[in-house]
Amino acid sequence: MGIMEIIGIAGSVSLLSGWRLYLCVFATGLAMRFEAIPIPEHLASLSVLANPWVMGIAAVGALAEFFADKVMWLDSIWDTVHTLVRPVGGALLALAIVDPSDPTMQIIAFLLGGGASFAAHAGKAGARGVVNTSPEPVSNVMVSTAEDVATAGLLYTTYEYPWVAGGIALALFAFVAGLLLMARRMIKKLVGAVRGGGEEPPVG
Repeated sequence: MGIMEIIGIAGSVSLLSGWRLYLCVFATGLAMRFEAIPIPEHLASLSVLANPWVMGIAAVGALAEFFADKVMWLDSIWDTVHTLVRPVGGALLALAIVDPSDPTMQIIAFLLGGGASFAAHAGKAGARGVVNTSPEPVSNVMVSTAEDVATAGLLYTTYEYPWVAGGIALALFAFVAGLLLMARRMIKKLVGAVRGGGEEPPVG
């Protein structure tokens, strides 16, 4: 497996962990346990994710996140609680993917993995905060379900076709950057509207 494929897999998994860390851990462990996904020999260190205890904890976390993420404002509280958990989890997953005999590569993977996961988490949390300002709760369910499906599908694609992982990582990064910009614009509009609404009407 080439260096670009390794970086692509590490980047994709880290970015996806910023959305659904528990699902990434559980789905990877489940696929490895039932040999549904042919994990390359280079990624044998990920076998720890197939441990029943790890899978059990990840399954509970994924189930809790599945429901919490679909309730207005509860999803934002959940995101706030996981502001540290997701980046650390994404960094550790990236660390497990790279060659353990190359300390330099492991440090790079850990730093970039944590950064990518944090960026994805920030984009998700920011976009969800914008969605929560909409009057109808169906938006939360639709967005959350789309994230569930996208995470599972992209995770499968990343492991099944390592040669496209780099493209997936770049596409995810561009999407996350778009979410951050969208959230920034919406927040500025909301702040402007609140300030404008609080101004006293002119006298005379």
